[in-house]
Amino acid sequence: MHKTLVVRQLGCVAYEPTWHAMQNFTQTRDAANADEIWLLEHPQIYTQGQAGKAEHILAAGDIPVVQVDRGGQVTYHGPGQLIAYVLVDVRRRGQGVRDLVNSIENSLIDVLGRYSVTAQARADAPGVYVANKKIASLGLRIRRGCSFHGLALNVAMDLQPFQRINPCGYAGLQMTQLCDETQQTVKMSDVSNLLCDALVSHLKYDNYVTLTDGIECYE
Repeated sequence: MHKTLVVRQLGCVAYEPTWHAMQNFTQTRDAANADEIWLLEHPQIYTQGQAGKAEHILAAGDIPVVQVDRGGQVTYHGPGQLIAYVLVDVRRRGQGVRDLVNSIENSLIDVLGRYSVTAQARADAPGVYVANKKIASLGLRIRRGCSFHGLALNVAMDLQPFQRINPCGYAGLQMTQLCDETQQTVKMSDVSNLLCDALVSHLKYDNYVTLTDGIECYE
């Protein structure tokens, strides 16, 4: 198994080209390809999972809605939310999807703990929660034994658009974010670095290399 992880720092990038690049990477990768994590933000968009129900979108207004191929219901992405797309050859690692989900959730819990925010996962509802509020969402797709899509951690963003949907299909689910839980200014770059280190640790890679040259080669 590859012990080196490739981490791509992409900045704020449009959703659909990034999604299609993920699909293409997953469809064309082989045993020679290292696993990758893409760290980024998206402009405002709602994404609806494969089994998503239209009634969970209450009032999208001027925010686009895109039907995608991950699990789960509708969620919101916007600036100030840290996204990590987890492109892992699950079959090569010899682990189950539940193990991958646990590793991602535990990575998020560790990062939040660095800010003295106590968080937990729930067996009945994927993601990470602070008390009864959701701070991070998780949705994956497995194709050819490999994962794509990933996690979204609310760092310092406008949470109002979550009120225009039933987040992840749960009516009345309250969302929160790191800056509100810490009552202090939080730098996205710091959170991104901590999340990268946590994912490398929990996914048991020996090391990682960081690239900032974009994803054009996969589109």
